[in-house]
Amino acid sequence: MRCGYCYNPEIVRGKGKLSWSAVLDFLLSRRRLLDGVVFSGGECTIHPQAIPFVREVKKMGFEVKIDTNGSRPKVIRQLIDENLLDYVALDFKALPEKYWQVTRSDLFLPFEKTLEILLSSGIRFEVRTTVHSDQLAASDLQKMENWLRAKGYSGTYYLQHFRGDKQILGELGESKKQGLKTESAVWRN
Repeated sequence: MRCGYCYNPEIVRGKGKLSWSAVLDFLLSRRRLLDGVVFSGGECTIHPQAIPFVREVKKMGFEVKIDTNGSRPKVIRQLIDENLLDYVALDFKALPEKYWQVTRSDLFLPFEKTLEILLSSGIRFEVRTTVHSDQLAASDLQKMENWLRAKGYSGTYYLQHFRGDKQILGELGESKKQGLKTESAVWRN
């Protein structure tokens, strides 16, 4: 994906790499100080070693959270089947009619499949949407909320307002807040 509001452009462009041994050394030094590890990105599930990395982290005794755009449902399914996930944050970028505009990808169907996997899994998860007024209007957000409810999602749905205080991947200007707080939940259960 190439979401214009992406706040990790260096990762998306392949810069800022760490070796896995350096990550393991860091985690070993933080045992009993940290409870968990978050795999994020860009999109962490596209890494060819994502599943083995998560296995290693779980063997070290850490809880694991995945931040994902949902583009790799098979990876999420395998992580769930191997009981390797404790929590997932799923980014809901847009409905199909605006998905390309927001993400520059055609990955809505894999996202939908990931949501369905999570709904049937029993894994704790949240859904969140980053909001930029040039991409999503209040009416779009209402449609997204309705779509989630129709799919059977009743957990917390977070709206994260684009802040614009860091270098981003695209060239988005300031976003009008549309009555949203910096971070708000549409609903919580």
